[in-house]
Amino acid sequence: MRVHYFLIAFFLLASCAEKPKKQEDDLVKKAKEIHQRVITIDTHVDINVKNFTDSINYTQRLKTQLDLPKMKEGELDVVWLIVYTGQDSLNTEGYARAEANAMAKFAAIHRLCEEYAPEQIELALNPEDVNNINAKGKLVAMIGVENAYPAGEDLSNFEKYHEMGARYVSLSHNGHSQFCDSNTGEENGEWLHNGLSELGESAVNELNRLGIMIDVSHPSKEAMKQMVALSKAPIIASHSSARALCDHSRNLDDEQLLLMKENGGVVQTVALGAYLNAEKHEARSAYMKEIYKKVADSLNIEWFERSQFSQLTAAQREAFIDNYRKVVTISKDLAAKNPNAPAAVDVSDFVDHIDYMVDLIGIDHVGISSDFDGGGGIEGWSDASETQNVTIELVKRGYNREAISKLWGGNLLRVLDEVQTVAKEIQTNPG
Repeated sequence: MRVHYFLIAFFLLASCAEKPKKQEDDLVKKAKEIHQRVITIDTHVDINVKNFTDSINYTQRLKTQLDLPKMKEGELDVVWLIVYTGQDSLNTEGYARAEANAMAKFAAIHRLCEEYAPEQIELALNPEDVNNINAKGKLVAMIGVENAYPAGEDLSNFEKYHEMGARYVSLSHNGHSQFCDSNTGEENGEWLHNGLSELGESAVNELNRLGIMIDVSHPSKEAMKQMVALSKAPIIASHSSARALCDHSRNLDDEQLLLMKENGGVVQTVALGAYLNAEKHEARSAYMKEIYKKVADSLNIEWFERSQFSQLTAAQREAFIDNYRKVVTISKDLAAKNPNAPAAVDVSDFVDHIDYMVDLIGIDHVGISSDFDGGGGIEGWSDASETQNVTIELVKRGYNREAISKLWGGNLLRVLDEVQTVAKEIQTNPG
């Protein structure tokens, strides 16, 4: 009799264990089906021109977080490749160096789409292009400019950027530009313009006229508020999260988020650990810092902290970039084998920010970005091949296909369409 009861209990327990597993399997299946049916857009991925040559380019599986094989594996349909330039001196020499950097990155993106992989990826200039290229089964590239510093004081450069495919521009990065103050001014309370400069105000009007989205992810809060007040079209934050959940100057506070809603814009939640959960990020970073150093030493590689970059020679910086992914990959594998390692910021933390912003400003004003190859990447979405994991977490949270379609790109394309419509109206009635 005891054996009989034991067998009954065993089968009941086995049955109970199978139900959650089946539910999990069904949920993942549903998420993957949704992921395949929606257009997925990542609005911020940095590039290095060294990966855009005839011998080394994104058609190959590189050490980068994004390349075409990884995009296909993770079913990431659209990527905004970024023309980024770091802030330098506000003078003729600085502008000239910055322009050369920007032009090299524009050219690199065009080479990928027109010479190296035209059968795999095409450059889109508007929402219609995105839909048409996607319908052909190809990947889609778009271009954003992170920091308008290379434009110097000549606003006609924005028209040149537009002609080369740029469809969003940020007026500053880390450091005050000739156009506006940066969020970095919060650190010491030092400001250059108290928001927008006169040139920056003219830049907002010119970007509106051209149909280029204005990106407020790096400008100061005061600059962002002035842009919202001045712009005739919706704006975007291409890679920022909610400051209420993580108090970082790169995130938007509730006042800013509500302004984004009022403006009709969209905030592209960013998968960068320091902007998602500071406590987890700092604990994990301190632990990983030691691992990185040990791994680099074992490989006889010089290892540097970000705070040291400004003191590095060009050769040291180049060597660091070349070896970075190798050291990080080995280190992550070692950390994964240690059960006592501090938890990494993950996809759940990322979707917490999406939840918060959706609750505050609505499903029509929130989107998704990675900041891959520029500091982004979290546990579960560490590169483009893991893109489906974001959708899986969204389905777990109860988001349906319509909502997920908006988050993954529908909202961003709606804003781009509105910005380009406003531009046509301005061009038709310039007075």
